[in-house]
Amino acid sequence: MKRIKIPGVDQEISQLILGTMMYSPGDYDHSTKMLDTFFEAGGNTLDTAHIYGGGNSEKLIGLWMKERGNREDVFIIDKGGHPQGGNPNRVSPEFIKQDLDDNLIRLDTDYIDLYMLHRDDPKMPVSTIMDYLNEEINTGRIRAIAASNWEHQRIVEANAYATEHNLSGFVAASNNISLAVPMEPMWGGCVNVDADARRWHIESQFPLMPWSSQARGFFSGAFTPENRDNSDMVRVYYNDENFERLARAKQLGKKYGFSPIQVSLAYSVHLPFPNFPIVGPANLEEMASSLGALDLELTDDEMRWLNLEI
Repeated sequence: MKRIKIPGVDQEISQLILGTMMYSPGDYDHSTKMLDTFFEAGGNTLDTAHIYGGGNSEKLIGLWMKERGNREDVFIIDKGGHPQGGNPNRVSPEFIKQDLDDNLIRLDTDYIDLYMLHRDDPKMPVSTIMDYLNEEINTGRIRAIAASNWEHQRIVEANAYATEHNLSGFVAASNNISLAVPMEPMWGGCVNVDADARRWHIESQFPLMPWSSQARGFFSGAFTPENRDNSDMVRVYYNDENFERLARAKQLGKKYGFSPIQVSLAYSVHLPFPNFPIVGPANLEEMASSLGALDLELTDDEMRWLNLEI
């Protein structure tokens, strides 16, 4: 698997990022097998968060790293600042510190390679946020910072402040983009990459680490216009344009010997800016599918055709 260097990060990171939301010490053998398989394929980057499994995702990663003795080889993306406990906005230094303290204890590590704010609070000045995060960078507890579910205008504002004050800025964003274009965010407070943000990523070449990079299985074959059992999928993805994208993914996949969901992941990989899709395979078969998608090369015309631009 290709590894890529992005500005502001010392370590190269794998082109696919393994999401670990469902991994847990309670399912240790399966979870560690998934991690081992990903690393054997050349992956090195894991995505977790303070809220995932009530901390079980982080605990599992910590146990696995200790058993394998591989902390220096693992690039950990962790997140904090997600709403919880009746607090809709938890992006103040107080809440971020609470989460970061927990993150490090659960992972059983002294540092996190890339720390993301899981949400934004537009009422919170970027100066307060960036000043605090840089304090943590200076202590060594985090090595780089990023923003999940932040509008790109706020990222620009935050990084302008950081530059003006000789601070470290955000090195990446984690918002949603996939071949299926959502009509609205899947969850409240989440941010999808719209046309303006897409142009910004292309023009600035600002790295993106998108969640739901395969549109929550829209291209898996489980969803048809007639099957409306999943109300969230209907609400977010069910329209004529997305089903046409699905039909084209099937057609292109048949031509090259790939499944439609592999075509959808290859589409994300080939976007014209640094893009590191987060994948969340539930089993080894799905892992093989995600890894196999990296073998599909798409031309610019095929990318445009898949996205209904031609």
